[in-house]
Amino acid sequence: MKVVDMHCDTISRIYKEGGSLKENDFNVDLNKMKKGDYLLQNFAMFVNLKSNPDPLTKAQQLIDLYYQELARNQDIIKPVFSYQDIVDNQEKGLMSALLTLEEGAVVNNDLAILRNYYRLGVRMITLTWNHPNGIGYPNMLSGEGFARLKSINTDKGLTDFGIAYIQEMERLKMIIDVSHLGDAGFYDVLKYTTKPFVASHSNARSVCDVARNLSDDMIKELAKRGGVMGINFCGDFLKQSDTGDERSCIEDMVKHILYIKDLVGIDYVGLGSDFDGISQNLEIKDASMMPLLQKALEDAGLTNDEIEKVFYRNVLRVYQEVL
Repeated sequence: MKVVDMHCDTISRIYKEGGSLKENDFNVDLNKMKKGDYLLQNFAMFVNLKSNPDPLTKAQQLIDLYYQELARNQDIIKPVFSYQDIVDNQEKGLMSALLTLEEGAVVNNDLAILRNYYRLGVRMITLTWNHPNGIGYPNMLSGEGFARLKSINTDKGLTDFGIAYIQEMERLKMIIDVSHLGDAGFYDVLKYTTKPFVASHSNARSVCDVARNLSDDMIKELAKRGGVMGINFCGDFLKQSDTGDERSCIEDMVKHILYIKDLVGIDYVGLGSDFDGISQNLEIKDASMMPLLQKALEDAGLTNDEIEKVFYRNVLRVYQEVL
């Protein structure tokens, strides 16, 4: 079963800890991806605004590392800039890499820099991480520990610059990613855009009641727009627990997928593992083990067609329409 994963933080781990994209001790490397039958992996360039006084430079360094690693392994994987590139790579027996940003503020409030990121190959941007920025505001703005996971922001949405930012993203044919964005910001994206957008690594709030997940209404609106949400493998977002139980279990992933299917249909859910950015207490320990989720979905009664949609076809539909 082919795999398209909308989010991992592997490049950031290589940047901090060393190693290579071809083989490492992390969740994602090329050898593991080949074993897991990957078609495409989104690689996020994550920048924490609080620990990086010069976020633009950090983003540039990560992008440079990303391209260096791809150049070293161009016989295995190549970057993609359009949907046709994905098709072409598959025909050549190559995996695909799509460049994303996880923190939209790395443009320094300048749309010219946004356009330059497009020229560098960025095709998806997570508008915020867990801190307010010049674009808008995330959820989880208050509280500590588990209480912070419950902090839903329904008041502070996108700024005027943020509205201009997402509209320029649409013009450029970049994919807007609302994971981490506050509820108010989600509805601003809905109001000020027209194309499908994604929640690259977010689950269903009705199954696990935390702010990082989407409410039923948000899932319905995302589906009406033709977007897709990626199941996040983080234990905190899969099941509700105030006991410190961070285990990431396949059965909980299945619960979210079945819930979303019952709510809006199977066409709007995909995968967004968040590999290499989450706690390592994982039942699916790395990219090579994705067939375990396939087997669990088969056991839960999903057809092969439905599983293909979850594993890759739903995300590719959005990429074909937007990129």
